[in-house]
Amino acid sequence: MRFLFLGTGTSAGVPAIGCACEVCTSADPRDRRLRTSAAVRFTDTTGQARVVLLDAGPDLRQQALRAGLTRCDAILFTHNHVDHTFGLDEVRRFNAVQRTPIDILADAHTMAHLRRVYTHIFEREKNVNDSFVASLVPRTLDEQAIASGRSIDLWGLRVTPFRLLHGKLPVLGYRLDVDEGLRTRLPASGADLFPLAYCTDMSGVPNESWKHLFGLRTLVLDALRHRQHPTHLTLNQAVHLAGELDPGATYFVHMAHDLPHEATQAELPARMFLAWDGLELGG
Repeated sequence: MRFLFLGTGTSAGVPAIGCACEVCTSADPRDRRLRTSAAVRFTDTTGQARVVLLDAGPDLRQQALRAGLTRCDAILFTHNHVDHTFGLDEVRRFNAVQRTPIDILADAHTMAHLRRVYTHIFEREKNVNDSFVASLVPRTLDEQAIASGRSIDLWGLRVTPFRLLHGKLPVLGYRLDVDEGLRTRLPASGADLFPLAYCTDMSGVPNESWKHLFGLRTLVLDALRHRQHPTHLTLNQAVHLAGELDPGATYFVHMAHDLPHEATQAELPARMFLAWDGLELGG
């Protein structure tokens, strides 16, 4: 059971086009940040390898090649923004390799966006040519299920969506855990990652969502930069929130070029870390 940071950067990526700042020109590979997304890799109780993606941004092809991903069983979408959805077309290669469709889970707002942008996938019969497109199984997360904290089982990975606020836009965070059948088969280094909460692109937590953020072993949390932003946590806000929640470890993501890795990490409290592209947790 491994949790892999495929990308840790903001919507522009780092280095940013046309920028010569110290981070964009840094020789430290941890300062090179593709658009934020992640993957959970595990073997289910039948011995089948599984990969669950958290978002599918425009860098997905590059991220998958670098990480050696050869399959994708499901994608958990947090929201509809381009830097989290514009890699969906790339998953057709996983279909070709594994010869199975891919489940995609999203709220109604994000699913409507995906259907609008990717009409060639969702309305394949209307294509002029019978093109090579992704084979997907859409699973819309209804508001009642989200509000009630209902969990979804993905081959022993227990997924609980919950609401976060990205400025005025309601988005999804995900709490991940493993069921007992899977947990007994995992090495301690993998099982000890969970419960894990994935909270990218956020500026606030609705009252009803706090219950999903306590008792965590691992917290993945938005931390854009030092300066205030209307739709993201600043680094100081993220540090404060992580201190209140007190998980076993916190990893910050969705970082702009304002945060040099080495210097920023040196100032963080214990058990808080800047994530970097390619960082893998568990075993």
